[in-house]
Amino acid sequence: MTVGPKTALVAAALFACAEATPESRAAPEPVNELPNPYERIEPWAELPDGVAQWPAVTGVETGPDGYLYVMHRCFENTCAGRPEDPIAKYDLSGNFVESWGAGLFNYPHGFHVDYEGNIWATDAQGDGELGHQVFKFSPAGELLMTLGKAGVAGLGPDVFNQPTDVLVLPGGEFLVSEGHGDGNNRIVRFSRDGVFLSAFGETGTGPRQFDTPHALAMDSKGRVFVGDRGNNRIQIFEQDGTFIEEWKQFGRPSGIAITHNDTIYVADSESWGPDNPGWKKGIRVGSATDGSVAYFIEDIESMVDPHSGAEAVGVDVLGNVYGGVVRRRMLEKHVRLP
Repeated sequence: MTVGPKTALVAAALFACAEATPESRAAPEPVNELPNPYERIEPWAELPDGVAQWPAVTGVETGPDGYLYVMHRCFENTCAGRPEDPIAKYDLSGNFVESWGAGLFNYPHGFHVDYEGNIWATDAQGDGELGHQVFKFSPAGELLMTLGKAGVAGLGPDVFNQPTDVLVLPGGEFLVSEGHGDGNNRIVRFSRDGVFLSAFGETGTGPRQFDTPHALAMDSKGRVFVGDRGNNRIQIFEQDGTFIEEWKQFGRPSGIAITHNDTIYVADSESWGPDNPGWKKGIRVGSATDGSVAYFIEDIESMVDPHSGAEAVGVDVLGNVYGGVVRRRMLEKHVRLP
């Protein structure tokens, strides 16, 4: 995928957090005024079968099979009691292919397509009968694994409290982040078969502490990036949970995508208002290697207080960027210009 010369990324580096002191990282100046080499298309793609209008879109990622997988939150921001399938499969022209998942979710949230093409999804809130679970599906929608207890929030090896995202590591072990305003604010590690291995994290603002760990991603070195949204930062870890550093130059992260060449895309859907004053909402694009920020896809409501813009972010092999928008309820596409 071509996202831009590496020299452009380096030249546009506004922060080099690997060399910065903790004091200089504490309150960086907003990163707003950067080039935007993309053309916006919104809304984009056919509606999924059985859906009259786009619901809140909470996940969008491409798979190794070349298809685009999308997750939405059914009607009025919940799938409880709804007939719609919250997970849909598309080709890259926006044509609907198939869907699945009806009856399993209350509040679809985290979304991940692993290197084998399996689709992972979390149900981040419970309603007594559904929620607080993690599901693994095949690329054709077959349910392969269920973790957690439906509707039961807890802190333990077999329960979750507001699971927000999933990341499959090389070899098949996987991580689950927890905490969406409340919850456990931790990262849990499981074996390939779903056996609890370890966990770390607690509520707070220091290293290895979290306030809504909202997104997970991994770079080419195997480092784990956690979108610590409530703390307006990305924390970077070794796979065993060893803290490496924090980055604040990407805004208030709701979603993170990292491509094979270590280009990082960070969706910021909650800045500008009291949560992160002065920072515009949008998708910041840069380098996962050195933390530089090269481009900014500004949201059309970048300077309003209500949360807006893309929460989820995905990228295809051509460098086109997809945003899953919750409040305005749509799937958007940003076409990479020549």
